[in-house]
Amino acid sequence: MTLKGTAPAPTTIVFGTDGWRARIADEFTFDNVRRCADGVAQYVVDRGETAKGVVVAYDRRFASEHFAMAVAEVLLAHDIPVAYAVRAVPTQMSSFEVVERGAAAGIVITASHNPWVDNGFKVKAPTGAAAGADILGVIEARLAVNGGVGIDRRPFADAEAAGLVERFDPYDGYERFVRTTVDLDSLKAADVSILVDPMWGAGSGWISRLLAGGRIRVNEIHQERNPYFGGVNPEPIRPNIDEALAILAGGGYDLGLFLDGDADRAGAADERGTFVHQLQVTGLLMYYMAEHRGLRDPVVVSINNTSMAARLGEHYGIETFETPVGFKFIGPKMIETGAMMGAEESGGFGFGMHLPERDGVYADLLLLDLFQRERAAGRWPVSRAIELFHETAGPSWYRRIDVHVERADYPKVKRHLLVDLREQSPTELAGRPVVRTLPLDTNDGFKFWLADGSWLLVRASGTEPLVRVYTEATSEAIQDAMLAAGERLVRGG
Repeated sequence: MTLKGTAPAPTTIVFGTDGWRARIADEFTFDNVRRCADGVAQYVVDRGETAKGVVVAYDRRFASEHFAMAVAEVLLAHDIPVAYAVRAVPTQMSSFEVVERGAAAGIVITASHNPWVDNGFKVKAPTGAAAGADILGVIEARLAVNGGVGIDRRPFADAEAAGLVERFDPYDGYERFVRTTVDLDSLKAADVSILVDPMWGAGSGWISRLLAGGRIRVNEIHQERNPYFGGVNPEPIRPNIDEALAILAGGGYDLGLFLDGDADRAGAADERGTFVHQLQVTGLLMYYMAEHRGLRDPVVVSINNTSMAARLGEHYGIETFETPVGFKFIGPKMIETGAMMGAEESGGFGFGMHLPERDGVYADLLLLDLFQRERAAGRWPVSRAIELFHETAGPSWYRRIDVHVERADYPKVKRHLLVDLREQSPTELAGRPVVRTLPLDTNDGFKFWLADGSWLLVRASGTEPLVRVYTEATSEAIQDAMLAAGERLVRGG
């Protein structure tokens, strides 16, 4: 049977919690990337800030550098100067460059931790934070009218010859910036062995280079560019990092540090190869800031992050704030409250003394510094330090699963989750009464609490046909039961 061809309608492009992501050659095309760049150009022109320029960077995914050049050509057609990365760099390096240069905005071609078949388009505000509603509103208004029309562009080589393009390498400036808040020489002198897994991504070589030339021993795996990411999603969680965990379990290392595909997210494991989940990392970094650096400024966490933040806040006298999911909410809240730290469930951490945006390289350096300080205090090895940490922070059994749905069925599933659950939310989960139900401010899911503080959150993705189910519980048994209950909710059981 031959299917009758129809003229494609312009793609509806929606920016989610951190930019727009889509499948390469399906919706993520050069035409659609140019449309997004046209939206950013409109924002810069409207503000009269063309002279400030825009930073353009990219990751190691398939054709990222070519998509980035297409972005640059659209900006250049509007006489907006472009600072263009000399190679694939971690996403946060664009944030650093935006702040350093006083640029009008930043654009990064990356799909972060998404599957290898995807790519994406991220926008950075002048503060270095993820673009908020003020920027995205202009971009999406432009996207509503620029589909199916020609987008002006100026050839990259022509603009570079005219002096409108500057190629930048952020390493030296970033190292100097890091040294203002982290004693790199002390870390280099540490008598420890660490395993680093950048997951074939843009963070390859950064941690080992920052720590080179000292006593510390750094073994970095998966450094080569591999747009297939070894067949796993480049997100530093299990089972994606099981190979690294097995190496750690074999002995000879004190700590494992991980990065995602664009290196804005961090992960860790102890000397035995036990994964330190993302919510634990949130608690550990908050503990580090309070216990070892004596800071008491606010902390911002996403609604799907750990209850340990509130408990540590009460212990240390630190005010905590919750936001919807996504650093486009966390970053602005950090700036508003003068927060020392912002953290999302998926392993993204930003710091007031650094950048109001996620930086996995910096977060990993802070974790290394934390455990060296714990060692000096007699709390060693890493597994023991974490065990003692939980005596202060309380228990945290955490897991997240993604419930994938056929794309054609996804609207029905979303209606069940977002309409039916609002009208008739569950009164019990895993055989225990639900004591509190909270519809998310973003209208994409719900969070439910049990009496002991355990919670379940279900959230429909705005960019993919899947529902994310999160739980943090006081025991492993409750964790497993809550996840099973969450999956039944999604499937209507």
